Amino acid sequence: MKAIKHFQTITKHKILVMQECFRVGLYRQGLLHDLSKYGWTEFRVGCRYYQGTRSPNNAEREDKGYSSAWLHHKGRNKHHYEYWLDYDSHGEGKLVGMKMPVRYVVEMFMDRIAACKVYKGAAYKDSDPLIYYNSGKAGDMMHKDTRKLLEKLLHMLAEQGEETVFCYVRR
Repeated sequence: MKAIKHFQTITKHKILVMQECFRVGLYRQGLLHDLSKYGWTEFRVGCRYYQGTRSPNNAEREDKGYSSAWLHHKGRNKHHYEYWLDYDSHGEGKLVGMKMPVRYVVEMFMDRIAACKVYKGAAYKDSDPLIYYNSGKAGDMMHKDTRKLLEKLLHMLAEQGEETVFCYVRR
């Protein structure tokens, strides 16, 4: 039963991201979004830790101290800022965020909207993705330009709504 529910959840999420990406002209990214979630490495973890109200990766992380599914996922999906972490070019040996191409920042934005819509359901509001972002720990490792664009889109969504921000992204 958990496998079916998990499949339904990730498919609903994928379809929402696909629809959102299509609305702004990112057809290829919409079609390819999160395909790694259907592979055995990520899917089996999602089934085991499925709860329906949040990401199974968080439950795996609480249980094991890390999430094998997340480690796999972020290394294969360019819409996650963690994909873009690399050693600095100054030879200090520090991991830093690289600037993401705009199309992947937009996909990351769409991903956050869809995740909130899936987990919040009918209670979803356009401010939810910004609230979720502000409750996280993304800021330290994300490249400053990537963060600036993502935050601009999240604030625009919260303050002006989906149609306005999608129109802005299309331009």
